[in-house]
Amino acid sequence: MTVIPGWRRRLSVSLLVMAGCISYIDRAALSIGNTAIMSSMHMSYTGMGWLLSVFAWAYLVSQIPAGLLADRLGGRMLLGAGLCVWSCAQIGFGLMPSVAGLFVCRIMLGIGESPLFLAGTRVLVRWFPPAERGTVIGLFNGSAALGPALAPPLLLAIMAFQGWRGMSVSIGVLSLLLGLVWVLYYRDPTRTASAPSRPPSILRDDLGYLLHQRSSWIVTAGFAGIIYLTWLYATWLPAWLQSAYHLTATQAGLLSALPQICGFAGNLTGGLLSDRLMARGLGRLEACRRPLVLSMIVAAIMTGLTALDTGLTISMVFMAAALFAGGVAMSTGWTLGTVIAAEHRVATLEAIQNTGGSLGGALAPVVTGIMVDHFRSFAPSMLVACGVGLTCAAIYQFGLRETDASDSNAAFPMPPFSLPTPANQGTIK
Repeated sequence: MTVIPGWRRRLSVSLLVMAGCISYIDRAALSIGNTAIMSSMHMSYTGMGWLLSVFAWAYLVSQIPAGLLADRLGGRMLLGAGLCVWSCAQIGFGLMPSVAGLFVCRIMLGIGESPLFLAGTRVLVRWFPPAERGTVIGLFNGSAALGPALAPPLLLAIMAFQGWRGMSVSIGVLSLLLGLVWVLYYRDPTRTASAPSRPPSILRDDLGYLLHQRSSWIVTAGFAGIIYLTWLYATWLPAWLQSAYHLTATQAGLLSALPQICGFAGNLTGGLLSDRLMARGLGRLEACRRPLVLSMIVAAIMTGLTALDTGLTISMVFMAAALFAGGVAMSTGWTLGTVIAAEHRVATLEAIQNTGGSLGGALAPVVTGIMVDHFRSFAPSMLVACGVGLTCAAIYQFGLRETDASDSNAAFPMPPFSLPTPANQGTIK
């Protein structure tokens, strides 16, 4: 058996976390600069809501093709190509003279980023056995909160010298450099034997099979609620702070980083918690679902409480608690996909699930923008997000069964890649 050096696994995780952080910094650039862009391009809240939303629509329609490619091509070239596309889109965003051009660049950003978390999860499934996946997936998904937490000080500093256009170009160049590093240094685990022949039809045997499973639709609907709630904060939090508490763009941007740091901590906690519950003998599905449901209830209630006029400090506490709980839910929800799907279908199932998440991410900014224009307040949109979060918790609690963790119809019962030691091999569905 080929022994895989531990540094290879650490390098893989480190590069994926860096890619996740940069992807969310790229996404957050519009949220940080939205008031400046609205002023420069003469846009309304509704118009900005659609611009914030169009990324998620492009991301949504790209998910299933990206997932199928990730399960067939692996992570090296697919992620490298995605980094190149989204880097060029981010650079172009800073150069476009018209609103229409901004929309095109955000669409290309969504397409370019679509393979990241799908192929990245497939990479982690190859490198880590089931008992260790929760922690590393939590760390990887934590980049979705760490990126927005790092974004305000970094992006505001660049904006202070180069404006929102220079900011967009600068972070696009940074993404491009990471893409080159990924292609040069990442390699898949060494094959120990020739892989079984692929199914004759990936649409029938992978996508078709998963779409006929009730559990696929449950996690897709539930993940839509998770992303709706968390993406509401990611897209509108700085503007909400400016509107509700009359802060400057710099103050609001820096202050918005604090709840996002709590979201990162929640992602790490969710991964560790699911691994710990599994180690104590709880079923793999229940080890993910139990913390997911409880955390979404907390996130929904805390979000609803932000609609109250409690003052800036208390509101920040509510938002920090909501994003911490949302981070736990996001991490455990993503790990749940690796529990339900066979290894060779992981990226495809995550793509189906993330299609629902992208729908939630697309609706959150545009619904919020429309409601703010209508009510002249963010409070109603926070109450709507509270209802979405509670519905999401109910979907996971009552929709999934412990038997959904089995996949007896998996075509490839044995993993095609070796792991470092016999103790780490585990049983992969």
